[in-house]
Amino acid sequence: MRQIILDTETTGLRVDDGNRILEIAALEMVDRKIVAEHTLHLYINPGRDSEEGALNVHGLTTEFLSDKPKFTAIADEFLAFVKDSELIIHNAPFDVGFLNAELGLLGRGKITDYVANVIDTLAMAKDQFPGKRNSLDALCDRFEVDRSARVLHGALIDCELLAEVYLALTRGQDSLLIDFQPDDSPTGLASANANRAARKPLTILQPTADELAAHATYLDDLDKIVKGQCLWRAIEDPAPAESGTVQ
Repeated sequence: MRQIILDTETTGLRVDDGNRILEIAALEMVDRKIVAEHTLHLYINPGRDSEEGALNVHGLTTEFLSDKPKFTAIADEFLAFVKDSELIIHNAPFDVGFLNAELGLLGRGKITDYVANVIDTLAMAKDQFPGKRNSLDALCDRFEVDRSARVLHGALIDCELLAEVYLALTRGQDSLLIDFQPDDSPTGLASANANRAARKPLTILQPTADELAAHATYLDDLDKIVKGQCLWRAIEDPAPAESGTVQ
């Protein structure tokens, strides 16, 4: 399935206040690789000024956007680009809310009418790093993604950063399958056996006392967050078996 990394910039934070989309960027990803020649980047005349806070974030002035097309003029191009794909968005409810508002003004339903699925990387990050900062900037720092070129928020550069963050967030899901090519031929089996024989034994590193203490503290914090339902605690300290008399 095609995946589309998507981001928007808007005139303000609340769609209910009449704010509009003024920039859309989308990058296509196939088999976990960005298709560089298949990128969508559109500036849009929102028909209103940006709120001061939003303008400070994206820097797209009313004057700059005055000669850009309205959303109605780019709707077909945008929908054709994302059709039947899986959208990957950071804080998806925000962007989806604005896209639904724009499509609603045109009587064209909701974005989920056109795409197969929407993945929210913010929700993914919160699951993986409960209690931590999970903004795009914070995740870039956590995964050592270079964001030095990001002076202002822009939809295109945010998509490029999010693509790397998404790959980092999901790397464990396919790590066991990377570079695995089934081959039952004698040549293939011989090559596989030779590769196994050439591998060095795995080095097993035992945790230090400080690392064990840090791990215990992390589990304590996690157990508080999930209100005593931490599975690791249950594994490490199973409930005692019911006592009985052995005949």
